[in-house]
Amino acid sequence: MATQKRVGVILAGSGYLDGSEIQEATLTLLFLDKRGAKVTAMAPDVRQMHVVDHVRGEPAGSEARNVLHEAARITRGAIVDVKAVKAEDLDALIIPGGYGAAKNLCTFATEGVKLQVNPDVERLVRDMAAAGKPLGFVCIAPVIAAKVLGAKKVKLTIGNDPATAAALNALGAVHVDAPVDQIVVDEKNRVVSTPAYMLGPTIAPVAAGIERLVGAVLEMA
Repeated sequence: MATQKRVGVILAGSGYLDGSEIQEATLTLLFLDKRGAKVTAMAPDVRQMHVVDHVRGEPAGSEARNVLHEAARITRGAIVDVKAVKAEDLDALIIPGGYGAAKNLCTFATEGVKLQVNPDVERLVRDMAAAGKPLGFVCIAPVIAAKVLGAKKVKLTIGNDPATAAALNALGAVHVDAPVDQIVVDEKNRVVSTPAYMLGPTIAPVAAGIERLVGAVLEMA
């Protein structure tokens, strides 16, 4: 019998405008579960950059929320602080998208190519890569890979947005255009990415890309 793969999923809150894109996160968890993976969901125990009213699409004043506590809404409470997870605990790691990936896991949303990555997220991504363990990045999350692994000329996709693709290239990565339902696989660096809601427009094609990403990551693990 094949050994059950241990896969970490880093979440960034709950809600596409200020946290993890809920559909991307749920699809990732679904396809991992369907393939029998043992999932460790995690998030940094930090304050969100801000809170956005998802009806109005505008910041909700001075309201404050915690990234870990909000992400727990997606995982029915089964979540741990990313600080407590080490590369040796996992066989693979996937980061779904949503603006929270660019606001709470790193500062790309506010600082562009000068972004900083949450230290614990950066440490885990770097250690997984150093151990040759596969990594998956969904939607805008490839900016994290570009920042942390750019020196390795990692191949990534965020779809085809020229400005974001240029930012990835400026960080040392190599952007590859891809449609929403497909993936880009960097065999050398063991990194898989898919555009998801960078392109959309609906859940079905997004799901197709994420299912391919999960499959490719598990095959590498």
